[in-house]
Amino acid sequence: MRGPVALRYAAGPFFMPAGGEMHAMDRSRYSSVAMALHWLIGLAIIGNLIGGLTHDAFPPDQRAIVMALHKSMGLLILALTVVRIGWRLANAPPPLPAHMTGGERLAAKATHIGFYALMLLLPMSGWALASAGRRPLEMFWLVAVPKLPVDAAMRGTFGEAHEILGWVTIALLALHVLAVVKHQWFDRDNVLARMLPLASRRPS
Repeated sequence: MRGPVALRYAAGPFFMPAGGEMHAMDRSRYSSVAMALHWLIGLAIIGNLIGGLTHDAFPPDQRAIVMALHKSMGLLILALTVVRIGWRLANAPPPLPAHMTGGERLAAKATHIGFYALMLLLPMSGWALASAGRRPLEMFWLVAVPKLPVDAAMRGTFGEAHEILGWVTIALLALHVLAVVKHQWFDRDNVLARMLPLASRRPS
């Protein structure tokens, strides 16, 4: 790819050509909104998983702060996930590379559905767990969050579910990273570039 067209592809979502060329280029990449939601939610999930796994290592006074942040980030992830699902329903994602087999396409679709389910279920289980406790629930110490109408006797069940969902999320994240490595360094296609704001486009 040479000349002006190459420069336009390199400019990514910040270049807005006209007509059919814009449609073709937009279809090769996620929108800026989808990219922002992807990375915001992804980083928030990773940070929250780290906080959830390491909170017991903190002194009691710091542990309370870590857990308050953990709960707040979980609620933020839940809210952003609802926005992301709405955006996804209204804006079709770019097509997968043509070389992918039917099995690979099915695996990609199943992984995405799994992520969406976990992005809802993991914070919802945490919300239920916090609702079964005695402490008030606040979002970043600014907004009081109503508790879910759950039985306090179910606290143990919600806690176990939250932990299991956390480990499933870690496993799916690892699988996702391995898939990205395969596409980027073995298949050498544009799957990763589709979700990077400043990445240049590779042929599928």
